[in-house]
Amino acid sequence: MNDQKDILNTLFTVRDYLRWGCSRMLAADVYFGHGTDNAWDEMVRLLMHVIHMPPEGDPRVLDARLTTAERQAVLQLLEDRIEKRLPLPYLTREAWFCGLSFYVDERVLIPRSPLAELIENGFQPWLSEPPLRILDLCTGSGCIGIACAHAFPEAEVVLSDISVDALAVAEHNIDMHGVGDRVRAVQSDLFESLHGERFDLIITNPPYVDADDLEAMPGEFGHEPELALASGVDGLDFTRRLLAEAAGHLTEQGVVIAEVGNSWVALDAAFPDMPFIWLDFERGGDGVFMLRREQLPEAG
Repeated sequence: MNDQKDILNTLFTVRDYLRWGCSRMLAADVYFGHGTDNAWDEMVRLLMHVIHMPPEGDPRVLDARLTTAERQAVLQLLEDRIEKRLPLPYLTREAWFCGLSFYVDERVLIPRSPLAELIENGFQPWLSEPPLRILDLCTGSGCIGIACAHAFPEAEVVLSDISVDALAVAEHNIDMHGVGDRVRAVQSDLFESLHGERFDLIITNPPYVDADDLEAMPGEFGHEPELALASGVDGLDFTRRLLAEAAGHLTEQGVVIAEVGNSWVALDAAFPDMPFIWLDFERGGDGVFMLRREQLPEAG
């Protein structure tokens, strides 16, 4: 990166660092896709984090001069973003999902699922009535389940993950959002620790990246836990188990909604007789299916 002393003696305002930071990231060809999809939004979030303002900001702040300490902080974050390829949410320790702020670090995936759109729409028209018991499988940061708790204030929500480290982050977010009376975290390999529990809605953004895609991913993904990404040669190791076992943990009218990303092609080919309902999203995203309990194996 350019000489820090020269930069500090040349750039002073939020506007200065916004323009310069965008240029630096574009020149370095960093990957955008962990909460933003362009250099401008990424740099805005970085700057607003440093000056402790909300991410939408106020245009009047553009010409405010940064303190020396703030300018140094911006330069350090930008260096880590470019040189180490650290995704921005790991640098700021914050990610947004369903309009809610969540704590994240390298123990969990960075929230970016199209499932947010379903939650914001109350899962309409797919649910006939509000779910009273919800399971967020492979919860990671807990963002999906906690967002569901906000969307359905009468619901009990279970956040489940095989990773103890991920559950520590999820529990932090449960406390941060003040939903501990209705949301609990459980360490479990799929349904292993959920004996006899049934849910109106099982929702999951599980590991689904196949071996080829995992190898080809940009460097930013290398900072995320591989346990939360990789799922065998075809990306379906977890999903096969989910389909085999989900019916036993759904209520009579229960549904399962799962994101499988690019592995949807392999899933369709592997289960040609399964009546997957593939969901559409106005804001983009695909590879999300829904199945009702009676459509799953062993549902009788």
